Amino acid sequence: MRHILVLNAKGGCGKSTIATNLASYYAWEQEKSVALADFDPQASSLAWLEARGEEWPEIIGIAAWKESLRAPRGTDVVIMDAPARVHGSEMTQLVRKAETIVFPVLPSPIDMRAAEAYMQELKATGRVQRKEVKIGVVANRVRENTIIFAELYDFLRKLDVPYVATLRDTQNYIKAEERGVGIYEMAPSQVWQDLENWEPLVKWLNSKRSMP
Repeated sequence: MRHILVLNAKGGCGKSTIATNLASYYAWEQEKSVALADFDPQASSLAWLEARGEEWPEIIGIAAWKESLRAPRGTDVVIMDAPARVHGSEMTQLVRKAETIVFPVLPSPIDMRAAEAYMQELKATGRVQRKEVKIGVVANRVRENTIIFAELYDFLRKLDVPYVATLRDTQNYIKAEERGVGIYEMAPSQVWQDLENWEPLVKWLNSKRSMP
């Protein structure tokens, strides 16, 4: 069973959006049995699931902030949506549950400074030091050809972890959230740019480079 954790201590960086779209990708595109574990009491990922229609592949929701992480037998992939402000032993416990961590960062000076400090804390955990978990960084909600994106690009390349994808700032994610779907389940003519953005991320996740 594959466990992918979407993690960053900074609130509002798009963890739930990435988690729900990953769940949708594996359920729809890969035809996997998927569980979506929401560790945040705000339950944004589970709210997305509640909006999901029966015509789409089933994704099992787990309220992981109040119950143990026990995916049903036969589950292929567990996507874990971490809450904000996770540090210390709580972060260590989350990291222990994952083989792969997706780490989103927004293009702003505040977010970049917070990401740098948090990445150092994450690297200090035992599983990361022993290379028992792999980390991939994603630049999220990006407007290309801007000065701040150029600064973010340079910053992420200096974090000494794989910089795997750049996701653009678009209303398509809001539309998807409202319907309980992911961009892979929307009309390709509407989301073709976003599918191109996601290709490096899913390629990395499906490669040995993302696994310990």
